[in-house]
Amino acid sequence: MSDFPKFVEFHEEGVREGFQMEPVTYPREQRAALINALSETGLRQIQVGSLVNPTKVPQMADTLELFADIKKNPDVRYTLLWLNESGYRRAREVKEAFNHAPLMYYLTDAFALRNNNRTAMEMRAEQEAWLDRYLADGAFPQKVYVMTAWGCNLGGPVSEETVVDAFRHAIGMFRDRKLPLPPLYLADTMGWASPEAVKRRIGAVRELAPEAKIGLHLHDTRGLGGANVYAALSMGVSLLDGSVAGLGGCPFAGHKARQTSGNICTEDMVFMCHELGIETGIDLEKLIEASRMAEDIIGRPLMGRVMHSGSLKAFREGKKADNGCVSVP
Repeated sequence: MSDFPKFVEFHEEGVREGFQMEPVTYPREQRAALINALSETGLRQIQVGSLVNPTKVPQMADTLELFADIKKNPDVRYTLLWLNESGYRRAREVKEAFNHAPLMYYLTDAFALRNNNRTAMEMRAEQEAWLDRYLADGAFPQKVYVMTAWGCNLGGPVSEETVVDAFRHAIGMFRDRKLPLPPLYLADTMGWASPEAVKRRIGAVRELAPEAKIGLHLHDTRGLGGANVYAALSMGVSLLDGSVAGLGGCPFAGHKARQTSGNICTEDMVFMCHELGIETGIDLEKLIEASRMAEDIIGRPLMGRVMHSGSLKAFREGKKADNGCVSVP
């Protein structure tokens, strides 16, 4: 028996997750144009970029300038990602993005060291200080992420108890301060999740904090992204990170082929939600147009399916081409 949510909110991360994986840096005006197009689709959250070491991720070196260039839609929350003190100082220059501060837990030393130059336990110990710092600066954390929640290419399988223990620590910080819990996000950073495993992890987190919203950050690395989303939706999950056209992935995940590590494709998952009768507030046709723009910018075929096939709208409306066939955009 399924317990689908009535509404799913997507956080669009393609401009960060996608462009950071490319071997070149694309012109800022092209990325701004893509964000502007995404801003008109009904998406409620769009991640503009990350504030990280430009020598390691040069594609994100001009993130603050990009943030200044985009046309802000008042109905959209624009977010940034940072991992350390240097990024945090830069984030404070952008109040509207700074207000969406994250907390992050790593579960394997190998990935924590590669991505943030700290062990997993060092990162965990720092989260309490980050929470108090955010609160002192007037920013309430909007999400708690637990990375590699099913497994890590660099560190191997991750047990359910390890995941639960990380969330238990995070939940305790908020409860000790008598603060409401932000959404708790399970992140399949390297594409290890499978549908039944997704259900088990969601159930385990719910036992810890029945009152908390649960979100998912999934990758389609091994072709199970859509099945994993369906499993999550059947458990009532209503918060999903996605990436336009299936762009994305983590540059430090250790995949042999960087372009195979993409995130779940936003427009494909929006299509799934709509077919299940779940509202998203997103205009799928406009999102497909933005996906095709992303493909034009990147300059090669991307992973999204609906962007290539078109939605079912034209077929259902019975629009006919001159040859008697249904015409799709």
